[in-house]
Amino acid sequence: MAYSVYLKKGEERRLLAGHSWVYANEAAKIEGDGGNGSLASVYAHDGRFIGKGYINHLSKILVRIFLRGEGEDDDAFYCKKIAEANALRERLVGGDNYRMVFGEADGLPALIADRYGDCIVLECLSLGVDKRKERIAGCFAKLFSPRCVYMRGTAPVRRKEGLPLEDKLLYGELPEELTVTENGLTLGVDIQNGQKTGFFLDQKENRLALRRYAAGGRVLDCFCNSGGFSLNAALVAKEVVANDISESALEVLRQNAARNGLTNIRTVQGDAFDLLRKLRADGEQFDCVVLDPPAFCKSAAEVPGAYRGYRDINVSAMKLVKRGGFLLTCSCSHYMTPPLFEKMLRESAQHAGREARLLEARGQAPDHPTLLAAEETGYLKAYYLQVN
Repeated sequence: MAYSVYLKKGEERRLLAGHSWVYANEAAKIEGDGGNGSLASVYAHDGRFIGKGYINHLSKILVRIFLRGEGEDDDAFYCKKIAEANALRERLVGGDNYRMVFGEADGLPALIADRYGDCIVLECLSLGVDKRKERIAGCFAKLFSPRCVYMRGTAPVRRKEGLPLEDKLLYGELPEELTVTENGLTLGVDIQNGQKTGFFLDQKENRLALRRYAAGGRVLDCFCNSGGFSLNAALVAKEVVANDISESALEVLRQNAARNGLTNIRTVQGDAFDLLRKLRADGEQFDCVVLDPPAFCKSAAEVPGAYRGYRDINVSAMKLVKRGGFLLTCSCSHYMTPPLFEKMLRESAQHAGREARLLEARGQAPDHPTLLAAEETGYLKAYYLQVN
């Protein structure tokens, strides 16, 4: 008999509003069987049907609901949802690289799909999705006829689902070299070894926006990774200093700079915190500074320490900005909420002895939509400040 999950009184409100996660501590009673990764029907305490989703007793997220009315856990359902999600991206974003499916925000919890040219890269972040990865890859193959569908399976969250960290080619063959076009730049993408699925697509529009702040100036890009911001800045800036702790990421940046004939980028390998302090001690100044660090907090318990870390780098960055210059500062953790992020920036300006004006409060590109019922889907802050 399939699983039936009955919730404690009141726990259905968030789910009825559109959230898809049922936490283990919200369940009053579980009946049936079928094994982890199978379907479970979810009911309110009074017997009202809420929806169906993947169940996993190994995870704090007991069920991820994806069926609420019509539709079955079959090829037709997945193909329909994937086609709908991609149609939105073709209308709003277009081009040859974008996020095709963004998990919960597209009604397909724990499934990420990114397009890079004629290759599609998946992340299967729950046991239920992982068990259906071949079926899902078949839908992408049927709908889009890509060269390959490749799964990146190295996200640590997979361990919480009882899944191994492993990559797998699900369809077709891997290309020897893969390039895409972003904002007029030709970029090499490594879908096997690059960050996430190969590149950070969520910052695409924020990288384009940087050009008006970087024009004609000297730019410092910390935590640059493979250089998305650096390359966009270099098109218009006098000089770009690009810093990352990973030498392999900097090598990708240098290759992409060469692809685009850019000779005004200087790479510096090392810890960004140390570099910011050294540049300040050396009396360096920049017209524009970019801070796009990895997530400093991946749980609520880590927020206090992350707050201090964000403040530390922002104080240092503000001191390096010429008066009247600009700071782009980012956070990709949803635990660092916009109000908390803005509080940190106010404190940073005070500690740096500088006046900061918010010019733009940006977020993730529209191919990463935020589901209002699930605040976890809205995670990226990208704030442009003028620092006096």
